This record gives sequence, structure tokens and C-alpha cells, in this order.
Amino acid sequence: MKNLKQAENLFGKKVLLRVDFNIPLQNGQVAEDFRIKKTLPTLNFLSQQGNKTIILSHLQDRDKKLLSLRPVHEYLKRYFPEIVFAQDFFELENVLQNLAPGRIVLLENIRNWDGEKSCDPNFVEQLTSFGDVYVNDAFSVSHRKHASIIGLPTKLPSFAGFLLEEEIKNLSLVFSAEHPFLFILGGAKTETKIPLLKKFIQTADYVFVGGVLSNDFIKNKGFEVGNSLVSEGIDSEISELSRDSKIIVARSVVVCNDKKNISKKSVSEILPEDSIKDVVIGNSEYLEKIIQKAKFILWNGPMGNLEEGFAEGTKNLAELISKSPARTVLGGGDTVSALNNDDLNKFSFVSTGGGAMLDFLANETLPGIEALTQ
Repeated sequence: MKNLKQAENLFGKKVLLRVDFNIPLQNGQVAEDFRIKKTLPTLNFLSQQGNKTIILSHLQDRDKKLLSLRPVHEYLKRYFPEIVFAQDFFELENVLQNLAPGRIVLLENIRNWDGEKSCDPNFVEQLTSFGDVYVNDAFSVSHRKHASIIGLPTKLPSFAGFLLEEEIKNLSLVFSAEHPFLFILGGAKTETKIPLLKKFIQTADYVFVGGVLSNDFIKNKGFEVGNSLVSEGIDSEISELSRDSKIIVARSVVVCNDKKNISKKSVSEILPEDSIKDVVIGNSEYLEKIIQKAKFILWNGPMGNLEEGFAEGTKNLAELISKSPARTVLGGGDTVSALNNDDLNKFSFVSTGGGAMLDFLANETLPGIEALTQ
């Protein structure tokens, strides 16, 4: 895989740059810019090389509804005042005819075209016609087999952007992590995380689970979980994992009952009318000791239901980890969004990936990375 600095003579060439600007919006404006800022080194480098950069990205809300990238265009003007927006291929073709070297154009949501997700060969050819070179700086969608991820590298000279390189370098350290090694896994979609648990229970010294994942383990231990979200069809796998002494489950949780009352309870006090919304971190002296003696900490996924405002467990865990002397790696879009910049700056590395990070950790590569090496 070639990196961007190995690209020769980019001046005047058209560079198709795949990034991930799928970020939260609020009132039609960018609400959280972490992924954008992580891409700026690549954008600045390309601009300084005097090429014509065409940014490809997608944007959607939590319900998977496609959104316009115009708010992102407005935000990017603070860094690149002359950046141009093209709403379709016709506009893009016209813009490129007059685009000066070093300038940037942002194309409208790439998923507006059906050929993107299906990686349609005709769509790949159409995209290819607009570029001379391809750069992937979108680690967080490189687990997708889409046209702008795996199609374009088959047609154009291709390079890894600085962010993609940074992600691979830092996440690869996990595979030779210094011990004691603490792995923290939260969020929902337990069934997709079972392979990761099975893998890292072999190499980590401790595995702490939160989110819906912890509900499954609490239920497996015979405790009441009431109306809490739990996973279906994985009881035997949870039972097998529960027998491993490395697995650590929260002893106290935040619950909300059917009368909307919120309280903190030990797992033995949960009632049938309760619903677990978060894990309690602050009173976990055992976990605190593990964090303090760890040499490497890997964390992906929030501890509670962030969509309903239960972020205390996630924030308290970040505060505990910030005091650790360990090398600390954090990932997961929701987890990152729940923390402020001061929290994030205390980690050794913060990944832009959620699902992509999990896939990379499980498989040690991604389709988008493989496409750049072939």
C-alpha cells in the first residue's frame, strides 16, 4: 500500500479523495467536527501540491435517511474559503473545467447514486472519468464494499491518506499490546461483537463489558433485567464467555422504571418493571484498580443508552482512563460524540471508526485497505 507522500507530481491532476464526513448535524449545521478535523492534514497536503481535489463522502441521519452535504460545505469554508459545491456529476464536470490548481470541490452525497453501495461497474467507470488519482482517507467506511472504497482503486493509481495510515498504525498496536491489557466493549448489537470478544479474551488480561452487552451477561448470571434491551439467539455463546474469569460485568446499574423514575441499583435489586439504561462506574473500585495497573487499554462502544441521554457511565469511565499511565485507544462514533475535546485529548489515540474499527480488530484488515494493496 502506497502512502500519499509516494505520489509523484500531483500538480494539476484531479484527485478523487474518499473521506468520511458522516457527522452529526444540529439545526442544519455541523454539530461535531472530529472526523473533519482528522482529515485536514490530507486536504491541506493535497491543496499544497497544486492538484484539483474532488471530495467524495456520504451523510445520513440515525434512521439512515440520506442528507445533503451542504452544511459540511459551509463548515469547510472556514479552512478552504474557495471550496466549491457540486450537486451532481453535470455540475462537477463544469466546475472541474474552471477549477484552479490547489482548489477543492465537494460532491453531493455519494450515496445519492445507487451504484455506490452496489459497487456497480458502470458507476465505477463514471466516477473514474473525473479523476487521475485516488486517495482513501476514510478508514471509518473502509469496511464497506462500495464503489468509492473498493471500485476506484482498481481503475486509478491509488494511495492511502494520512488518516488511514494513522488508523492502521495505531490500531495494529493492539495485536502486540503490552500487558496487563484491558479491553472494554460497549454499545448494542451484541451478536456482531461476539467474535471480537472470543478473539480478545485470548489475548487481553481483562474484558469489561457495558451497554446492551452487559445486559446480556447480567441476565445470563440469573439476575432480573426487567424491560431492558437484550440480545436474542446468543444465550449459549454468552454462557460460554461468562465462565471465563477475565469477563468483568458492572455490579451496579442505572435503571428507569415504568413510572419514569431513575435510580441506581445493584444488579441484585433490579425489578421486573425496571429497564437498564447505563452502568455505574464511579463506585467500581475493582475496575479502577485494573485501569490503574493496565499498560494498554482498548475501548469501543458507550456504556449506556446515549440516545436517551444516559452518558454518565461513559463520561465517568473516560475520566478514570484519563488518569491511567497506560497507552489508551478509543473508538466508536457514539462514544466519541459523548465526550468533549478535553476528554478525547487525554487518550493516546482516538479512532474515527466504529464498525470499521471492530472489523479491523477482528480481521486485521478491511476491504478498503485490501483494495489499496492489490
